[in-house]
Amino acid sequence: MNKNAESFCMPIRAEPYEHQQKAFDFACQKFGLFDNQKQSDGVAFLMDMGTGKTITTIAVAGILYQMDKIETVLIIAPLSILPVWEKEFEKFADFPYEMHVLTGTMAQKKQQTIFRQADKLKIIVVNYETVWRMEQELTAFHANLIIADEGHKIKENRSKQSKTVQHLGDRAEYKLLLTGTVITNKELDVFSQYRFLNRRIFGDSFYVFRNHYFDMVGYGNYTPKFKESKMPDFLAKMHSVAFRVTKQECLDLPEIIEEIRMVELESDAMKMYRKLERESYLEIEQSEITAANVLTKLLRLSQLTGGNLHDDDGNRKNISKAKLNALEDIIDSIMQTNQKLVVMARFVPEIEDIQALLEKKHIDYAIIRGGVKDRGEEVRRFQEDEKCRIFIGQIQSTAMGITLTSASTMVFYSLDYSMSNFEQAKARIHRVSQKNDCHYIYLTAKNTIDTRVLKALREKSDLAKTLVDDYRKEMKEGLS
Repeated sequence: MNKNAESFCMPIRAEPYEHQQKAFDFACQKFGLFDNQKQSDGVAFLMDMGTGKTITTIAVAGILYQMDKIETVLIIAPLSILPVWEKEFEKFADFPYEMHVLTGTMAQKKQQTIFRQADKLKIIVVNYETVWRMEQELTAFHANLIIADEGHKIKENRSKQSKTVQHLGDRAEYKLLLTGTVITNKELDVFSQYRFLNRRIFGDSFYVFRNHYFDMVGYGNYTPKFKESKMPDFLAKMHSVAFRVTKQECLDLPEIIEEIRMVELESDAMKMYRKLERESYLEIEQSEITAANVLTKLLRLSQLTGGNLHDDDGNRKNISKAKLNALEDIIDSIMQTNQKLVVMARFVPEIEDIQALLEKKHIDYAIIRGGVKDRGEEVRRFQEDEKCRIFIGQIQSTAMGITLTSASTMVFYSLDYSMSNFEQAKARIHRVSQKNDCHYIYLTAKNTIDTRVLKALREKSDLAKTLVDDYRKEMKEGLS
């Protein structure tokens, strides 16, 4: 198993990048796996989006299990990221495990905390909003390792979910906190996350922590101001159990990283999708099958997965928020760092939803869509203004002629059916002036037309033929 005195092989079905091996070794050292001298109960992976926090964490869970240190794992993550954990474990874990992703009603979720196999690592995956409602059941599960993904979700020390995660963490032998950086807007954010991670670093009391590192100023002395003289001590403590890496530092990363993030439509939305799908394919079977005809008939399916449909009177109806919620989680992660983000979408209602989300969160953005006159000014603001963090582009309007290299991460909220538009949109951030590796995230509604469209575009295959052939195959197999 040993590579050398201070390195283990990562128990994953992939060749790790150098920075992932270093992060893994850091955690092994802090957890005392090299010399049986445990230095900390918790470790923070402060790793930029796209650098591989998840695969590194899977390896840490695996080595702890192989060395008989743990039997149970609790993963707490934003709702939209739960399917990512299921998919990544299935793809990379090179050790036996049984995973239950808690879904359904509260009664169903409680039932899913029960495991029947004893010879595998038992893993529960749950979203933050559910944790405090199930504290009793999750306490009874007794997780040896607790993983807080997107750990900034517990930055508010007084929230129910933060308190619950802290209480669960007090009972766990090992803890991992995954985030781009623990400091989102202010140094105060660190306390709650480190209270979960290792209570010995900054203590148990928020007020003792605040009074040690901050002066209270302003009207009524209610505004905390960080004491600059305390910065060296603060950073030394914070990084004593943290492994930090940015995309710029990962010289071994590939030039392009692609990630398919599956989202699940709500039950009612999925029922509506299936009904519309049957109607659409019936219309196709009864008409002349041409590429243009097929793609036109399937347009409403793509609109629905993006969350909106228009009724017969032309009124817009919101069907789903699955993709919007997933995008919000990505935006929250990006906002922790100094990075920017490009979001590409096909349909105007989707773009309006994204705009409303950003305005609600008071995030400055630039936009190019039909009707925007001064495209150059929108691009300039995004490229040059540090406060302008998000760019929203309608794929057909943004696919050519602009440079968006101040961002290295692009989210495809939806896709149109044009291979040329797809490649050109991707090229907005992947250009000569780009200094970082590019990360593309595809928000894809599970078991819908989204997966087929993305597959056809990436494989450069005939989209209309692929969609019809796949549907006919499913009809024959009785799967639709």
